[in-house]
Amino acid sequence: MTQMPLPFDGAISHYLNTQAPKEVRRAIEEADKDEILSKTYPYRSEMARSDYKTHMADLQLQMVRMHYDLKAKGKRLVVVFEGRDAAGKGGAIEEMRVNLNPRVAKLIALAKPTEREAAQWYFQRYIDQLPAKGEIALYDRSWYNRAIVEPVFGFCSEADRAKFFRQLPEFERMITEEGIVLVKLWLEVGRVEQLKRFLDREKDPLKQWKLSQIDIDGLPKWNEYSMAIAQTMQQSDFPYAPWTVILSDDKLRARIAVMQTVLLAVAYDGKDNKKIGAIDEKICGGPKLCGL
Repeated sequence: MTQMPLPFDGAISHYLNTQAPKEVRRAIEEADKDEILSKTYPYRSEMARSDYKTHMADLQLQMVRMHYDLKAKGKRLVVVFEGRDAAGKGGAIEEMRVNLNPRVAKLIALAKPTEREAAQWYFQRYIDQLPAKGEIALYDRSWYNRAIVEPVFGFCSEADRAKFFRQLPEFERMITEEGIVLVKLWLEVGRVEQLKRFLDREKDPLKQWKLSQIDIDGLPKWNEYSMAIAQTMQQSDFPYAPWTVILSDDKLRARIAVMQTVLLAVAYDGKDNKKIGAIDEKICGGPKLCGL
């Protein structure tokens, strides 16, 4: 059988072999299959899948109860999923949506702006996707592109970014004053784990579609991303719209923390705090959790 060519001509493997820092390359080459690669992550092995399935089943039932209550009472919920590339945003969103009505829980994953959208007020196309009464909007990346991705790649000017930060506090204040529950999640993954996940995607024909040119071009920009992320957290962690940072080197623990954070942020009939459980503060908290 003919072997499929690697996407982007094997650019990720090439980066590992020729450009990755020596300590990153060594950690990947010497790692065991289920080992947590980040030395600063508070656990050395992944969560047991049996424990995960048991807890996730409880959380998904709570999510359905929340969903019905929102719809019945006309409440509105926005969940912003941000994070480093390959941090597990997509998988966390899938677990959250799996039992929800897609007409009510809408996934917002906007493509590159059209020529007309690029000529609009920056926030405009995101405002168009805000939920009506009884709806949930899950943003797979959001208006925070202007704060992090765009400046790292030179897609916006410093003046554009400065204007974004001036307008952002009032924009999010208006969302919350409108009665919309706004949950902002940042999924943080270590550099070694991120590269390992990219390598896994490169080799897996079923996951290669997840890779993009931005992923490739961003590989050597870890430090630039880190600086942009830190600046963003400092300027956008508002009392009325705080960030929740989740360390996602273990995807299973991260998904549990994502579900818990959202469920605990919303008041709804049938809420069972015992089933939701206490959040693991070793991997879930404010920006200071990972030094941001």
